[in-house]
Amino acid sequence: MDAMPKTFRALILLVSACLLMSSPQARAEPQTILALGDSLTAGLGLDPSQAFPAKLEAALKAKGRDVTVINAGVSGDTVAQGAARLDWSLTDDVDAVIVELGANDALRGLDPAQAEAALSEILTKLSSRTLPALVAGMRAPPNLGPDYAQAFEAIYRKLEGRPGVVVYPFFLDGVAADPKLNQEDGLHPTAEGVDVIVARMLPAVERLLALTKK
Repeated sequence: MDAMPKTFRALILLVSACLLMSSPQARAEPQTILALGDSLTAGLGLDPSQAFPAKLEAALKAKGRDVTVINAGVSGDTVAQGAARLDWSLTDDVDAVIVELGANDALRGLDPAQAEAALSEILTKLSSRTLPALVAGMRAPPNLGPDYAQAFEAIYRKLEGRPGVVVYPFFLDGVAADPKLNQEDGLHPTAEGVDVIVARMLPAVERLLALTKK
């Protein structure tokens, strides 16, 4: 009398195991994201575990994704400086890139055309290696005037619809100008501010991962 129930239970376990093995997460290969940026990526003023790349990696792993996020943030970098070190920042295991650059260009009032050219250089190099990119936009300080702000912020809007590119309009969305979420300098997020950034960017990062070859 016990043979049928035992056989049935064994069949259920076998089917469950097959379903688990065929699920997207079970079949997914490990993925690596390179976070190329400035001090906002590097985590200026924060413990490394509180920086954007570390918290983004933790958030992705909490969703069951086997993802490593490399912190390639260098404080003070402009877009051109980020472009200059892109080649040696990329390793063979990188599957996708987050580009968070432009804040220092805007703070210094540099010509938006210079930043646009450098960003185009970065994306062209990534495209040649079939690496998708998420570009995190930046806004210009209001003291530079509306004409500069319009020209600068248009850099990121022009990327909408570019193949292999996901655009997140403003890296500091929900954090900028909020004293509770920024350090004393008013420019760099606290650990709590980074949490807000990660939570808001996560859907865009998942769209980025969907574009990878893995």
